[in-house]
Amino acid sequence: MDSKRSKRIRVFGKILFILYIMFIIYFLLFSDWYGRTGEMQEYHYNFVLFKEIKRFWQYRNQVGLFAMFTNLFGNVIIFVPFGIFMPMASRYRSFFSTVFYSFGLSLCVETFQLLTRVGSFDVDDLLLNTIGGLLGYILFVAGAAVRRRHDNKKKKKNRRR
Repeated sequence: MDSKRSKRIRVFGKILFILYIMFIIYFLLFSDWYGRTGEMQEYHYNFVLFKEIKRFWQYRNQVGLFAMFTNLFGNVIIFVPFGIFMPMASRYRSFFSTVFYSFGLSLCVETFQLLTRVGSFDVDDLLLNTIGGLLGYILFVAGAAVRRRHDNKKKKKNRRR
């Protein structure tokens, strides 16, 4: 890949990454969609791994499929773009860097929620968010492999001419 194209992709990735971080901060901390406006009277938190995941699965009929889906899969899905944009926008392109920074961002969000009592601190969210970042990284790697294969075919075709 030529350096101009590589630089454009990196700049585009940085812009998308910044927009995504702004979105994630707004959505996870301030969005009123999940009742994150104002301080909660009785604050809930979870420091036991898999406790809330089990609870949402066990009581899925009572809480509703939408609530179960948004809690379990929403926490994964919302971090998938992070796993894509982070290696695209930075020089930290390793599996471990992506997992580390996915966990770190999630920990910052959860700690902010714990300290401000907006939302609720949940170790299950840390796990699910990190899994989302990991899935995003896998998509990034797969996309990069497809792009490389396409570029190599294009180069071979141009050499034949």
